[in-house]
Amino acid sequence: GAQVIVIGLSNETVHGKHGLEMTPDVSIEEAPKADTLDGIVIPGGWAPDKLRRSQGVLQLVRDIHAQGKIVGTICHGGWVPISAGIIKGRKATGSTGIKDDITNAGGIWVNEEAFREGNMVWGRVVEDIPAFCRELVAAFAERT
Repeated sequence: GAQVIVIGLSNETVHGKHGLEMTPDVSIEEAPKADTLDGIVIPGGWAPDKLRRSQGVLQLVRDIHAQGKIVGTICHGGWVPISAGIIKGRKATGSTGIKDDITNAGGIWVNEEAFREGNMVWGRVVEDIPAFCRELVAAFAERT
């Protein structure tokens, strides 16, 4: 089975825009190093706008990506790999609200529900979560 670790900017409970509450297992300062992780999944919504301002988050994403491990993102989650500087020349998707950000960062905008591009797994929007999860599970399964 998989072990999932929820990493937050702090240990405080966060509240999603649709009422979901989540308490991180660890803060970014306490997070395991990339070499002990199989990958990272960045959520959508508005949280990525805060996550991309954290140098700790950006460095963890860069390190995971540099090791060829899975970086999964959906919807506005694409802001984090954009800010981490890892999408230049690569296919990417997300909410149409980040389309310009993707292209301005050198990414290649693709309007597909979900796909894999190298070690990255992309999902477009919340309605595409089933397709995103299928791609994500397949990507992690291939690593084991």
